[in-house]
Amino acid sequence: MAILHSARLRFEPMSEAHFDGLRVLNADPEVMRHVSGRPETAEETQASIARVQARWLEHGHSWWVLIERATDELIGAGCIQHLGHAPGNPLEIGWRLRPDRWGQGYAIEAAERMARFAFEDLGAPLLRAICAPENDKSARVMEKLGMHACGHETWHEHNVLAYEIERAAWLARAEA
Repeated sequence: MAILHSARLRFEPMSEAHFDGLRVLNADPEVMRHVSGRPETAEETQASIARVQARWLEHGHSWWVLIERATDELIGAGCIQHLGHAPGNPLEIGWRLRPDRWGQGYAIEAAERMARFAFEDLGAPLLRAICAPENDKSARVMEKLGMHACGHETWHEHNVLAYEIERAAWLARAEA
């Protein structure tokens, strides 16, 4: 399982050791407002960790926890996973952060590192992202990542905005 690093973050594959930090993150109504619309229960967080661990074993990628290197605190989570959890679908990039870390550049830092993993390590031809139509902050991160809007789609039984970037566009952006 891949452990990644960026300037301020360490990306650890999600595990039982992260339960307490994930419980705080996923129980926060502001964090979950655009994810599921409601805070997660402890049981849901536990089940999520088990699902993620299985995906790591099966696919070699899934959700990481984002650890702030300066404090060693869990400040968020991010993923490279198959959109809709179906291996035939394109890879999806996603993230969530604690509200006290919003607006500090952590989301784009995490997104750039995870995108690099998807394109360079996994050889993905395309990377997609989705967000609630009213989630302007995530949409801005997607645009900063070089993604372009593809329109409204239905994923996870929700109407979402979809964004994507092709590998060639990512590589050209990375070289610039």
